[in-house]
Amino acid sequence: MTARVLIVDDELYILESVSYVVRSAGFEPLTAEDGETGLQLACSQKPQLIILDVMLPRMTGLEVCRRLRQNPDTAAIPVVMLSAKGQEIDEVQGMQSGADRYMTKPFSPRRLRQLIEEMIRGDEPSRT
Repeated sequence: MTARVLIVDDELYILESVSYVVRSAGFEPLTAEDGETGLQLACSQKPQLIILDVMLPRMTGLEVCRRLRQNPDTAAIPVVMLSAKGQEIDEVQGMQSGADRYMTKPFSPRRLRQLIEEMIRGDEPSRT
């Protein structure tokens, strides 16, 4: 069974770009354009990884992450926050909400793919 990666972002370009990276790594992308839908998909589909924007309509990524961590069914799913907010305080807030990693936009597709593979397969990051 192919691992699924849930991507939650309100920017269509980011959804398409990250979906491409997920497919190129051999995984199945699931997408949502707002926090509420993302949380519902996470609970119903139980993806192996969630890539979550911080600034989302209907529910922030920070709130989505907190709710994921409070739910025993989703508490163990790894979460990568992917955000345009790159200040240290933003990263601290992301990690305090329960994120496992924090990446800023614009992102390196190669680095994102390495991170996805590392988090799903447990691969060591490539040095290339």
